[in-house]
Amino acid sequence: MTPAGITFAALAATGRKLIRRNGRQILLIAEGGRVFAIANRCPHEGYPLSEGDVGPGAVVTCNWHNWKFDLASGDALIGRDPVRTYGVDIRDGDIFVDLTDPPPDELCTRALKGLEAGLADYDLPRLAREVARLERAGFDAKAALLHGFLSRSDRLEDGMTHAHAAAADWIALADSAPDAPSRLAALLEPLGHLAWDTRGAEPFPFAKDAENWNAQAFLAAVEAEDEPAAMARMRGALAAQIPYAALRPVLATAALAHYADFGHCAIYTFKTGQLIDRLGAPIAEPALLALTRMLVRATREEKLPEFRRYGAALAAWDGHGAEPACADDFIGLSVDAILTRLLRSSGRTPRELYDALLGAALWNLLHFDVALDEAADNAIADNVSWLDFTHALTFANACRHLCTERPLLWPPALLQLALFVGRNKAYVTPRIDIAPWIVGDRAAFVAREKQALFDHVLPEPIIACHRLKTVFALEDEWTTTPDAPWSETLFAAVHRFLAVPMKRHHALRNAAQALDFVAKEAT
Repeated sequence: MTPAGITFAALAATGRKLIRRNGRQILLIAEGGRVFAIANRCPHEGYPLSEGDVGPGAVVTCNWHNWKFDLASGDALIGRDPVRTYGVDIRDGDIFVDLTDPPPDELCTRALKGLEAGLADYDLPRLAREVARLERAGFDAKAALLHGFLSRSDRLEDGMTHAHAAAADWIALADSAPDAPSRLAALLEPLGHLAWDTRGAEPFPFAKDAENWNAQAFLAAVEAEDEPAAMARMRGALAAQIPYAALRPVLATAALAHYADFGHCAIYTFKTGQLIDRLGAPIAEPALLALTRMLVRATREEKLPEFRRYGAALAAWDGHGAEPACADDFIGLSVDAILTRLLRSSGRTPRELYDALLGAALWNLLHFDVALDEAADNAIADNVSWLDFTHALTFANACRHLCTERPLLWPPALLQLALFVGRNKAYVTPRIDIAPWIVGDRAAFVAREKQALFDHVLPEPIIACHRLKTVFALEDEWTTTPDAPWSETLFAAVHRFLAVPMKRHHALRNAAQALDFVAKEAT
């Protein structure tokens, strides 16, 4: 106990007194015959509670934002974060205050409880405060990411989202941060994204049954869209502690069994492994259950009319097509034409075909007609944006890793990459002066764009994470094959994507399309 330097009688006469001990500001308040001691800084934004009002029931109000705190417990009655309280003892009329800090585990529990509240409320400043409190208590901020995914993943009705898929790259960015604020900013991004994706959502519990892991049974359950059966097999794998590296080829097979959710399934399968590598074994369960749900529920876009020839092309892939291929062979072709052309090269090496298709996809990215993104008179089917093009790069990057490990998956991966190229060809324009976008110092470009991610100005997490994943995919492709034939196009395309603003609010387009839709609905 530390002497407060004031008697109970003196405090009762004034009602309050601010004292400073061991670098702390502590507010003493006499109310209803009792003495209370609380931290003077409001836990919201740090304004002094000594300037607040004390009301009936031993409640103090911070007059800056009307947050109200119970003096006995410190609980926020209006507002969110609790204020710290200190034990008080009165000896012979003198006031003593207990300045002993709670044990680290208690501080951790308190911060994680506050983190859960911040996630539920999509309260980004509170998330930042709670993670900072966690680190001040001696814990790694990455524990907050783990706790966030453990507590919120079952609120994603369709399973894994980019909140999971981008988390590994945000962690990698944090690990390269030049200072503590930048590191914290990067680690907060996936938490904010998770809060965004789950705001207002009720739990969608994962099935609890478990069966022994069986790869073929898992694949059959995913193909049948039988989530309980697929979940049971995945729980069996988790119970048996089968490492993700052993599961990845099976998950990749499921991801590439269809042109699944515009390639997201393959991207998420690849990124799940990186997330487990960075956060460790405890993240495996929430990540793999969310991924399993996503694989089961993903759209199978090869069933759409524009992609319907994909199945026949995959069946016709015989590995005997000997015609050499380069990017120019695929640029400007329709979906059907590019599948036909690719089959003529089915016997070429996967690397040659990968370079040719990725080069064509990057040409499309470089030549995206942004007027289509800005237009208000589009048909719904033509609501395209930059992300329709960057996904081809991140999909290709994921497939290169997955197929290198499981070469039998190259045919569907290459054919699906061709679908990206053929579909996007309708939304490009050759009238792009590419000279301003050519990147000279590539290492400096990567470093600059990574640095920009620490303090981006994008309000939507989904856009920020796509910028992040695109930069990381660029770096991975470039460092793996620095002399690839598409390297200059890669940097120029990503440079233009990062520099040209993306329209994200389409008020007039939405209104026009709604009127058109409802008019047709009535006929």
